[in-house]
Amino acid sequence: MEHNTRAAFIRQMLKDERTIEPSPEFSYKALVKSRQDYDELYRRSIDEPEAFWGQMARETLDWYRPWDAVEEYDFDSDKPFVRYFRGAELNASYNCLDRHLDGPRRNKAALIWQGEPSEEVEVYTYQRLHREVSKAANVLKGLGVKKGDRVVLYLPMIPQLAIAMLACARIGAIHCVVFSGLSAEALKDRIVDSGASVVVTANYGYRSGKILQLKGICDKALEGCPQVKSCVVVRRIEKRTVMEAERDLWWDDLMAGASPVCEPERMESNDPLFVLYTSGSTAKPKGIVHGTGGYLLYATLTMKYVFDLKETDIYWCTADVGWITGHSYLVYGPLANGATSLMFEGVPSYPKHDRFWEVVEKFGVNILYTAPTAVRAMMKEGERWVNGHDISSLRLLGSVGEPITSKAWMWYYSAIGQGRCPIADTWWQTETGGVMITSLPGAVDMKPGSAALPFFGVAPQVLRPDGTEAAPNEGGTLVVSRPWPGMMLGVYQNEAAFKDVYFPVPGRYLTGDGAYRDEDGYFWITGRIDDVINVSGHRIGTAEVESALVSYLQVAEAAVVGCPHPVKGEGIYAYVTVKEGTVINDDLRAKLVGHVRESIGPIATPDVIHFTAALPKTRSGKIMRRILRKIAAQETEDLCDVSTLSEPSVVRDLIRETKRLSA
Repeated sequence: MEHNTRAAFIRQMLKDERTIEPSPEFSYKALVKSRQDYDELYRRSIDEPEAFWGQMARETLDWYRPWDAVEEYDFDSDKPFVRYFRGAELNASYNCLDRHLDGPRRNKAALIWQGEPSEEVEVYTYQRLHREVSKAANVLKGLGVKKGDRVVLYLPMIPQLAIAMLACARIGAIHCVVFSGLSAEALKDRIVDSGASVVVTANYGYRSGKILQLKGICDKALEGCPQVKSCVVVRRIEKRTVMEAERDLWWDDLMAGASPVCEPERMESNDPLFVLYTSGSTAKPKGIVHGTGGYLLYATLTMKYVFDLKETDIYWCTADVGWITGHSYLVYGPLANGATSLMFEGVPSYPKHDRFWEVVEKFGVNILYTAPTAVRAMMKEGERWVNGHDISSLRLLGSVGEPITSKAWMWYYSAIGQGRCPIADTWWQTETGGVMITSLPGAVDMKPGSAALPFFGVAPQVLRPDGTEAAPNEGGTLVVSRPWPGMMLGVYQNEAAFKDVYFPVPGRYLTGDGAYRDEDGYFWITGRIDDVINVSGHRIGTAEVESALVSYLQVAEAAVVGCPHPVKGEGIYAYVTVKEGTVINDDLRAKLVGHVRESIGPIATPDVIHFTAALPKTRSGKIMRRILRKIAAQETEDLCDVSTLSEPSVVRDLIRETKRLSA
């Protein structure tokens, strides 16, 4: 895979931007204070994994029973596996709640909830959250849920989602959270695959001022799920709701009669904690299984060190709990650390483009963890929305979800971080359970656009197609050569997929991402392996072309896909949104083509520049490149389900313009 042009492009981007060091003031107070300290911790985690993880487990979590072995794995056989802390017993809910109740954290805010309507705010202390979780656990028991049973949660970003997750963990049930933006068909697939007999949903939800018909969507899904005996409904909005007799039950009614005392179930470390399904845009979704002990330890440790967590921090992860980021860094990681976690129901742009900064100012947020998609959207609207608010409480920023361009990084650092907040750029996946590569704040110098260095115990490599390790600045496939505690245990009810998808090369976990490592050992993620365009035999990463486009002053956002080409095999099709006030004409189109040629080389010349007011995105902000590829190829008969998009009408507009461009 030829990603060498990516390295040259990044160096060009950084020629006027030095490597940025954390301030001495930040490093002095940081948990890991220097590169030397990081290097020693990392060395121990790789050279002495059993001693390192054993010590971390004893110091970080409460266990009912110690382990018989710290780490066991096999990456080489036809049946790969990984186990951490075999034989040990613990409970995730206990570690997130009960153990904080004997000291001053008892009355500390565990969860602050901000609803989409600004006036809707709820604060759950650790004591209150413990009481609600125990009651919800007893509700589930009353519905016949037992240890090992699966419970599907189809809820908006409301406190009952976190409460239901922790209630499942408390009784040993396996929760399967389904993002509330997914369709009835997607929900049905996950209910059927998990074998859940209980579903928890809400009657309605809010999204950008619109009302989501969650109960109606759930009802449609349940038409194909006869095994579901109970559907518990949270009354989010006081509005008429159709309830099916015997099956449908109101959450509030059940909670009113439930006991607030529920002893936690003792779980073996490798008992499943949850199953989280991948998006499944083009194929049957895979249920990623995460265990209890290893996952909880890794989520807790990465939360503590990656975000340099302090006891008094107000921490805000903007991700939806329907995705892994919300699991690890809104619920389990913060609460296991005894932190205060902010849960937000809204979107950055509603009712105005300053909503994020209104929330930061309102609650005095110290740590903000968000996605490059949100950063780019805010950058497009300009700093005037930021400048109207006091966001001086921020001391650390984080980025997650996709590679962040150097341009967006610098805006985030200067406009939001005001040049004093380190940015923890994080690379990880649903399958990894927690952060794998990051610029550890206070200890590691930052390079705008680079995910930086591996977290403790993580052994990443960049491989050439022949399996040999790539040289510095040579692109290849990112793999991991040894396990880590947060690693997935497998694919639910699909042992073959675990081997075929993640271990096609014996001895290496295949991430599916392309990357290169620079001369300083910093990792640069170049995008998914399948996001590579073969132009006349040359493989071009879509991320590098996108980065070149957004580095142009007038460009706000870009998405690049391959398209059929009669001569080159594949051409480069670029969807581009521009900043407000920019005049779109052939001159701008020609300048963008020239800019990409100059930044990367003639081989990366876009064949089509398609200007658009918006890109098709899920309600979580993910650009649906699958749809863009089909539109570019004019294969629009089967676009699958577009109901999960935040603005489905965008697809119609794109199809119309594509036909005009090809005419």
